[in-house]
Amino acid sequence: MKRFPFHGRGATGRDVLAFTVRHWSRQPVRLAIIMAAMLASTLADVLMPVYSGRLIDAVAGGAAVAAPAWHSALAAFSVPIALALAAIAMRHIAFIGLNDLLLKMMSDVANEAFYHVQRFSTDWHANSFAGSTVRKITRGMWALDPLNSTILVALFPSFIILVGSTALLGWHWLVMGLIFACGSLIYLAFSISLSLSYVAPAASLANQSDTKLGGALADAVSCNAVVKGFGAEVREDARLANIMTKWRHRTRRSWVRVTNIGSIQGVTLVALRVAVIGYALLLWSHGQATPGEIAYVLTSFIVLQGYLRDAGMHVRNVQRSVNDMEELVAIHNQQLDVADRPEAKPIRITTGRIDFQNVHFRYANHPLPLYSECSLSIEAGERVGLVGPSGSGKTTFVKLIQRLYDLSGGRILIDGQDVSEVTQESLRSQIAIVQQEPILFHRSLAENIAYGRPGASQAEIEQAARLASAHDFIAPLPKGYGTLVGERGLKLSGGERQRVAIARAFLANAPILILDEATSSLDSESEVLIQQAVDRLMVGRTTLVIAHRLSTVRSLDRLLVFDRGRIMEDGDHAALIDLDGGIYRRLFERQALELAKGLA
Repeated sequence: MKRFPFHGRGATGRDVLAFTVRHWSRQPVRLAIIMAAMLASTLADVLMPVYSGRLIDAVAGGAAVAAPAWHSALAAFSVPIALALAAIAMRHIAFIGLNDLLLKMMSDVANEAFYHVQRFSTDWHANSFAGSTVRKITRGMWALDPLNSTILVALFPSFIILVGSTALLGWHWLVMGLIFACGSLIYLAFSISLSLSYVAPAASLANQSDTKLGGALADAVSCNAVVKGFGAEVREDARLANIMTKWRHRTRRSWVRVTNIGSIQGVTLVALRVAVIGYALLLWSHGQATPGEIAYVLTSFIVLQGYLRDAGMHVRNVQRSVNDMEELVAIHNQQLDVADRPEAKPIRITTGRIDFQNVHFRYANHPLPLYSECSLSIEAGERVGLVGPSGSGKTTFVKLIQRLYDLSGGRILIDGQDVSEVTQESLRSQIAIVQQEPILFHRSLAENIAYGRPGASQAEIEQAARLASAHDFIAPLPKGYGTLVGERGLKLSGGERQRVAIARAFLANAPILILDEATSSLDSESEVLIQQAVDRLMVGRTTLVIAHRLSTVRSLDRLLVFDRGRIMEDGDHAALIDLDGGIYRRLFERQALELAKGLA
């Protein structure tokens, strides 16, 4: 059994923040407007306590009937009102800009993640739950909202408040400024340290369980037909309950740690309050501070305390958002197993001749190569059957032609062009494939048929369906070619799905055709219709047929018999059946005997 490693690496908090900064750099003007608006709004909050203290001093300094006292009080009252209105206006501008910044980032991140996932290797997809992958992308995409909001309109203002308040208080009383600065820095350092070392590991484990939960749900829902077929609903309920229990335990541990940090931060703020207010009272008792200045200190502390308390919560939110984005960033960081070369150009396939030249290929982490020194040529228009037991290399052979894997050595040429030096999109768009179990999108029949040629007209779609013997079952449907086929085409029978897949191949009109035994496991009537369609489809194309039932490849031009990655026999049916002790002859006689027993 082949084992396929996950080639990506896990993302760290530093990776996530670097990833965020890279996306900020794409919108520098919008980011500058947001930060400038938040800076102006926060400076208004810094100055608010100053005028509150002046208002107290004006009120305490004389009666309201005294003109100087009244003017001083009125000025001290008017300025904070103007500052508050200015702060509201600046915050409005900042949030409008933040909305646009976030929407652009979220759409870019989701599009780029989808781009990567679409281009990851077939091995990666075979070893990844589709539901888990979707969960990683959507959870990471939505985590951008709290992450950016917290950093730009919460932590950034908290930093400005800390610096501004400390500077103003230090200008009046140096020791008071130092108390503010040291207490605030200790509080923030304590909060960040606990978030990184105490909360982050638990949050990462909780997210891993959340990803597994999403994968398990998607797996069970997408395989519901199998669940029903075996009456296994209760068994699947129990399986999900086990996964849910682990998720609940890990998530609770993460949430409890967040709650614990909140309580510790609250105690730290109380200690800072004692230090600040105690020193303010000491200044007042020695006649070094007026009632207005005491009010200024208290107001400054109340403002700073609010920002610090929120800053502790914001640090936890940032950490949670970073944890939510780790798996998404890991997807972005993962290198593509099969990538186009920088100088790759589109391939132009005219005749469809295929040449293997000293091909070496080994699966990752597999000790022995599957192919070694494999050389052969397939002529243009030749119909070739690939025969051999399971695991002999038939499917890998066609995947190498499609460049779903890169070779360890040698070259594969199509019409003299090395497939490793051309773009993958152009290569695969000129190779039509009909799989044994065709997969259809949950879209209309017309869209599925036209998938290989999206610009095809309705008349061309219907002609392809007729050639594939599919028109007769599509036309009577209430919505005809507009009928949705269900997830993976499950609303259609196996024979109907095959005919739609063949119609798709007809419309693609590719010079190279790959058939993965399209008639196996079907009823006799569907098999006849599909075999007729396949015969029409092979005309004029270089065709490779992966053969499961040897009776279906007797009429092909040539048969390649595989065994453990080596081509042991090469010839047509008549030549190979005459080989004494040959692999093909043995396989053919075994299948003929099994068929005879079945008919007896």
